[in-house]
Amino acid sequence: MLFFVGLGLFDELDISVRGLEVVRQADLVLAEFYTSRLMGSSAKRLSQLYGRPVTLLSRSDVEESPGWLSEARDKDVAFLVGGDPMISTTHLDLRLRAEEMGIPTRVIHSSTIASAVPGLTGLQNYRFGRSASIPFPYKARGKRIVPETPYMVFSENRRQNLHTLLYLDIQEDHFMTVNQGIECLLEVAVAGGETELGQALGVGVARAGSDGCMVRAGTLSQLVEIDFGPPLHILVMPGGLHFMEARALQVLAKASPELVRRFEI
Repeated sequence: MLFFVGLGLFDELDISVRGLEVVRQADLVLAEFYTSRLMGSSAKRLSQLYGRPVTLLSRSDVEESPGWLSEARDKDVAFLVGGDPMISTTHLDLRLRAEEMGIPTRVIHSSTIASAVPGLTGLQNYRFGRSASIPFPYKARGKRIVPETPYMVFSENRRQNLHTLLYLDIQEDHFMTVNQGIECLLEVAVAGGETELGQALGVGVARAGSDGCMVRAGTLSQLVEIDFGPPLHILVMPGGLHFMEARALQVLAKASPELVRRFEI
């Protein structure tokens, strides 16, 4: 059987009791840390706590050549991922491949940034629209390209008065900051003729799940100047605020009363 085990948000202690039981009883324990990272831990620390060797897989091991799947035909294989296992389509693809190979699967859920952000910010979870990822800019034919999709998703949600969760890119050991994510949004907005996005309300969250979690709300022009410290970071673009959300951003994210009043509905 193939077990997808969520590890939670920050370190090796976030695993559930059920997840820990599965890991300790598994014949083989594998992990991938490119879709998400446990910034407070490592494969070595996972192995020490769980009492089992943890083999770290590369991206190609997971997406291109997951030959290890065949091990789950006659063994219990625990596949460890940060956050909740089925948030990433990469993991869904693996599960479907396994099922099509006749390998039974089971998911051990855990906390995820998608559920942590409403709790950390006070923004109501049912008012979030479609989410998107902000990738790092890249060069093509000598030209710098800043992908427009995150801005388009935010704009669509804004028209419907919904909040937008924007995941920030991870490339090996390069982690996008809240500041860089905002700069990408502003660059796309200006290129499209919107010059006032800097006055929009944003919320930056850093190190969710850790004792050093940081949550700050302000205009994008204000947030881009704040040092959010070590990764991982995530950016939220709120829609109109219910009065309880406005109060929460003042208490939990240090937003000024004057600012949140501008966005109350």
